Amino acid sequence: MKILGSYKLKLEGVIVDVSIYSEEGEPVPIYNISILNISSTTQKILDKLREEFVSSISTGLLENIETTGIKDQFKQEIRGLIKKYFPGIDTETSELLVSHVIQQNVGLGNIEILLKDKNLEEIVVNNSKEPVWVYHRSFGWLKTNIFIQSESRIRHYSTTIGREVGKEITLLNPLMDAHLDTGDRVNATLAPISNKGNTITIRKFAEKPWSITDFINTKTMNYEVASLVWLAIQNELSMIIAGGTGSGKTSALNAIANFFPANQRIISIEDTRELTLPNTLHWVPMETRLANPEGKGMITMLDLVINSLRMRPDRIIMGEVRKKAEAEVLFEAMHTGHSVYATIHANNAEETITRLTNPPIDVPKAVLSSLSLILVQSRNRRTGKRRTLQVAEIDKDGSSKVLIQLDVVKDKLLKVAEAKRTMETLYLYTGMTPAEMRTDLEEKTSVLKWLVSENITDVHQIGLVMSKYYSGKLRI
Repeated sequence: MKILGSYKLKLEGVIVDVSIYSEEGEPVPIYNISILNISSTTQKILDKLREEFVSSISTGLLENIETTGIKDQFKQEIRGLIKKYFPGIDTETSELLVSHVIQQNVGLGNIEILLKDKNLEEIVVNNSKEPVWVYHRSFGWLKTNIFIQSESRIRHYSTTIGREVGKEITLLNPLMDAHLDTGDRVNATLAPISNKGNTITIRKFAEKPWSITDFINTKTMNYEVASLVWLAIQNELSMIIAGGTGSGKTSALNAIANFFPANQRIISIEDTRELTLPNTLHWVPMETRLANPEGKGMITMLDLVINSLRMRPDRIIMGEVRKKAEAEVLFEAMHTGHSVYATIHANNAEETITRLTNPPIDVPKAVLSSLSLILVQSRNRRTGKRRTLQVAEIDKDGSSKVLIQLDVVKDKLLKVAEAKRTMETLYLYTGMTPAEMRTDLEEKTSVLKWLVSENITDVHQIGLVMSKYYSGKLRI
């Protein structure tokens, strides 16, 4: 056994030790949790207490745990059982044990512990026979020492999550997309659709939103790319962020949104809220909604895009372009003078053009010229590193021209062509000469270097810096 890392988590008074280790014969490292401040003897007594508690309540009450008053009623019953099994226990320890029993029985069990670990990006339950898997920011995919005891318990977790947001998962509707109140995205499936058993996939919402400083600090993006993107955003050029699943498209969108000026109205449209823009901005976030069990009340991405045009936006942010109607409205918005920023699943700039101009999106290539830049994000599946792969501009004929590209071997972004159409567009609308643009890019690079040197990574603080920059009051 080789220890790769370890740290501690705290969950309502319960201290959890996390150790990550590799072991001979195991293809991936193990993510091991153990509760430090509850002894094995105490745990055995708690297991007996838990059995007594569960057998004493009805399934209906257990399923409606979040109903006002029921959780408090459960806590009172558990306190009584704890006094029975641990006579003379002090109040603080009693409350710790109450929280632990509640978490193990009426929450999501040990998944609650994983949800508290900010180092995890993904939590995956494949069935009751396999351990829970997690995707760790530093170590990639790991097996855990956590098992869900039965398929019915996995289904119960899915039902509980769905009920909180008005969704349901049944044998007739065995697929569910939902989210936790923390913003974490949840997908659930039921057997036999998933052959091996019921599944739950939780993509965790970043506690701290990604900023442009974070992108530079982690070498995801360099100063040259950040400055060019800033120049384009300041002058209201539209942009698509492309990349594969888990490449950091939404994080990149959040980071470049740091450059929006405070005196413009911004409408964002997402399936599940993931963006966190600086609180200095005039920002209206909007979310889609699925239909209720009766098939009513659905609000689609298209509904919100069309509605946003009636809200006098200066800029529109769209979580992901998937369908032709959405793309047509977005490109129409660009043609009518709105700046548009959106994400799309595509692995490089050329593939982005192909996806946009073929079914199911299928917009005419001629309209792509209203789009100025494509920013491509990628994740190296071997190393787990996320990087900006390409920055490309769109020519008048709708084709892409790569300006900056990642040298994967050197792990370095290199300029491969001069920006021509982008500079022509900027000159047309701003009158800036090439020399003035170079000076402006150098000034922006200086501001970014100052943000990094001062370790300003909070999006709201960066928003304040940007508002001072645009008003001419920034002194560094």
